[in-house]
Amino acid sequence: MNTLKDIKIGATAKVKKLHGEGAVRRRIMDMGITKGIDVYLRKVAPLGDPMEVTVRGYELLIRKEDAAMIEVE
Repeated sequence: MNTLKDIKIGATAKVKKLHGEGAVRRRIMDMGITKGIDVYLRKVAPLGDPMEVTVRGYELLIRKEDAAMIEVE
């Protein structure tokens, strides 16, 4: 299973499934990350957390902990 946390800088991935429970899952969906959406990894902070991604035409910072809950293909 590949997650958003595993993709390389400059890569685009399609969201396949969201894992997680309740409020965490809802927060990820509220950020615009839903099934079938393309996510482009722009860059990663020097210490590896957070990651900057482009979703639906805007930039978003997401923690690796949350990125691990987003299954991509």
